[in-house]
Amino acid sequence: MTNAEDHSLQAGAIEPVARDSLTRIVYNNLRIALMEGRFWPGHRFKIRELAASMHVSETPIREALMQLVRARALELIDGRSIIVAHMSLAQYLELRTIRLFLEGLAAENATPRISEDGIAQMTALHQELVAAEAEGRWSDAVRANWRFHHRLYEAAEMPELLAILDDIWMRNGPLLNYHYPNAAPTYPGRHEHLRILECLRDRDAAGVRDAVQTDMRQGGVKLVQLLESGGDTRKLARDTAHQPRPRASR
Repeated sequence: MTNAEDHSLQAGAIEPVARDSLTRIVYNNLRIALMEGRFWPGHRFKIRELAASMHVSETPIREALMQLVRARALELIDGRSIIVAHMSLAQYLELRTIRLFLEGLAAENATPRISEDGIAQMTALHQELVAAEAEGRWSDAVRANWRFHHRLYEAAEMPELLAILDDIWMRNGPLLNYHYPNAAPTYPGRHEHLRILECLRDRDAAGVRDAVQTDMRQGGVKLVQLLESGGDTRKLARDTAHQPRPRASR
């Protein structure tokens, strides 16, 4: 084999890996953005603009978006437009049933493993959530809530479970924008996050599991009512199209 042939083979082997790596980076960034609620249901992606904002070519953007379509986080409309997937009440309730079990499992396993520093981080994230709600920074509130829960679940040290939960949150995150300002989480007593934190400090695994599940049920009551009134996020998107959507602070 000549040096030229050897060089050609090496170049051919490296190029696909580089592109795949770039697609994976784009995919992961968009995945986190969906989990954090940075996009609303029905948001239409413009490949050229997204490529420019992420400083990459259009190819990895297109490939990452199609991966997210296959994961059901995005929808391909008429074979051309790619939007954030809409969600019906039935879909939300089914996903919540799955979440109640899996997030409860993750919370229970995280309780003996999470460090004091991890609990401190969660405490700060809850304070960030409360402040964002009080100041009307709705996008920041949605993101702080996701980070609070994600910090708990990653402490379970169950990567396969966390990957499944991330996939569900990727589909659920955009919907949570509808919590604000008309369907904000409410509780008959104190915020369930406080009970989660208290039970974590006591290393009460059953208590943490119950608090996480109660947080889901009670905190989502008004969101369920909103979906019941609209049927799905397509109608909600039409009804709120004229309303300003506050951006997250940076």
